[in-house]
Amino acid sequence: PRGGRDAIDGYGAGGVLRVRVAAAPADGRANDAVTRLLAKALGVPPTRVAVVAGTSSRVKVIEIEGLSEAAVQAALTRAGLPQSPLSTSGRGARG
Repeated sequence: PRGGRDAIDGYGAGGVLRVRVAAAPADGRANDAVTRLLAKALGVPPTRVAVVAGTSSRVKVIEIEGLSEAAVQAALTRAGLPQSPLSTSGRGARG
């Protein structure tokens, strides 16, 4: 929270996607900023991106409606991120 800028910073330990947002965590503003940032990077409407677990935690589970893990990975790669270290393990985005 309060990252100073909105950005996808790559992957952390365990292949977790690291995202920072400038919005404060109060009243769900940070969660909204995360979903908007990911929607923009993935080229989907924000209504198709949802925080499904961890709404009050720094670690969140995000669901992208209608995209496979491969499509999410391809979009993130086009956005300049390297391929996820877990992209072939079956973990990650659910679509």
